[in-house]
Amino acid sequence: MAPKQQGADTPADQPLAAAEAQRQAAAGEQPEPAAAPAEEKLPNVAMTPAMMQQLLKAELAFKNGDWQGPYLTMLSLAQQTKDPRLAKRAAEMALSAKQADDALAAVKLWREFSPNSDEANQYYLGLVILSDNLAEAEKLLTQRLAEATPGARGLVMFQMQQLLLRAKDKEAAIAMIERLVAPYGNMMETHVVLAQTALARGAKQDAAREAQAALKIKPDSEIAVLTLAQVTEDEARVTRILQDFLAAHPQAKEVRAAYARLLVNGKQFEAARREFQTLDKAQPGNPGTLYALGVLSMQMNDAPGAEQYFTRFVEVMDKTPDDERDPSRAILTLSQLAEDRGDLKAATDWLDRMDSPDPKVQLSVALRRAQLMAKGGDLAGARKQLATLKTEDKDEQAQITLVEAQILRDAGKEQESFKLMQDATRRFPDNMDLLYDYALMAEKQGKVDVMEKALRQVMAKAPDNHHAYNALGYSLADRNVRLQEAYTLIDKALKMAPDDPFIMDSMGWVQYRLGNLDQAEASLRKAYQLRSDAEIAVHLGEVLWKQGKQEDARKLWREARAKDPKNDALKSTLARLGQSL
Repeated sequence: MAPKQQGADTPADQPLAAAEAQRQAAAGEQPEPAAAPAEEKLPNVAMTPAMMQQLLKAELAFKNGDWQGPYLTMLSLAQQTKDPRLAKRAAEMALSAKQADDALAAVKLWREFSPNSDEANQYYLGLVILSDNLAEAEKLLTQRLAEATPGARGLVMFQMQQLLLRAKDKEAAIAMIERLVAPYGNMMETHVVLAQTALARGAKQDAAREAQAALKIKPDSEIAVLTLAQVTEDEARVTRILQDFLAAHPQAKEVRAAYARLLVNGKQFEAARREFQTLDKAQPGNPGTLYALGVLSMQMNDAPGAEQYFTRFVEVMDKTPDDERDPSRAILTLSQLAEDRGDLKAATDWLDRMDSPDPKVQLSVALRRAQLMAKGGDLAGARKQLATLKTEDKDEQAQITLVEAQILRDAGKEQESFKLMQDATRRFPDNMDLLYDYALMAEKQGKVDVMEKALRQVMAKAPDNHHAYNALGYSLADRNVRLQEAYTLIDKALKMAPDDPFIMDSMGWVQYRLGNLDQAEASLRKAYQLRSDAEIAVHLGEVLWKQGKQEDARKLWREARAKDPKNDALKSTLARLGQSL
């Protein structure tokens, strides 16, 4: 959800300036006053009807996908009129077609007609670097650094670094950066840039030394400490660096966000959430923070918390239409959360707030609507909704079929659902998601031979599909047959996805079937800690029961019943053990 990154054909100054403004605001610094743009002198040329017709014709042709003809028209008119705006338009057309040489020709004309234009100079510099004319770039950049005010020179360095790292000859570009900043060794930004270039050429010790020099010059600099963290290999050392900085500078938002992300990477979700909550208090309404809190709350099975944070995220997005983040995923999650707590109207209302132009998002919304209609009792309306969805994409057609089969199954029409899936596997034989779901459905129908055949097809066609290995292994373990083979399948799945709580559950269950109660308990406890799912609770409860820990088992079964009162695994387990709650 990061903001869209800038392409290689556009100048870097504008987003860097915005980033620097954010950095200064976070650090409480006063931004350097921006120099007033030089007033552009435009030629006094009368717009003739013939010229107007040429311009309109060129723009229409460009809109319809042609670039070369319109480009030549704009360039010719620019040469005739000496109007820099026409040269700029020619450059934009060439850039859109990724024609760097033609764009450079137009930009040269633009600079000739408007020599004081910063924008033209930025374009020219970017294109010169992309064309690997580094000698010309070095002259321009040396001048730019020398002419920059002391307060703005650091930002110019960062802009310059970003531009030069786009050059094809990375080695020459890095050497040039180091030459350019060498005269300014007393600046923190110089050492940050040198740390980055040292890292780019693999000199990690040099990178660390330069980052430490930057921090020595400006001990409260967030960018300096973040650079030091970036060039430090030992994760424990990185953690200490960030913790120590935050202890001394608790208002450092960017460092706190980096520390929170480090905790997420280490799967310390509760600690990460506390850091993001601190950020939320310091800067309420920051969409990145709110989204991170929503995701972490989901990870921690805190549905009310997730709903609260995602709701606030969507509200912020509504108030900032220019923000490029897409709230679609958050809205779909909120719809699901509302459904999970039984509020189908709220779930549908969330879908009504979706206005994404993305056809894939629109399809997801339509499928969710059908699912909610069916859950609300309108099965015929749901199927009619699905029948209206038209797409040429085979995977999307299979997805529509999967949803229809699911709503039929949930409505108790299992035979009709199974027949629909059976037909779909013939229509879409290469769709592994569909084949996998068909296998699970076959098992529920008692057709274990069909299930196994389908899952082995998935394994053969998609050998990295860990779900297929897990499903077959769990099925064997649950039926208490071919247990060693079940263990091998689940072990393979777990090696592919070591953090998946459902595969951990399968491993715990096969260990239980093999009589390894301690290993079973350890695996199931880890799975339940990661995801407090009702079925995992049922399995862990049975292992504890077998170990003689009846009260602990009953507690888990009560938790499972609270989460899912109709859970089939809970009912069958209690019946098999002759217990009631």
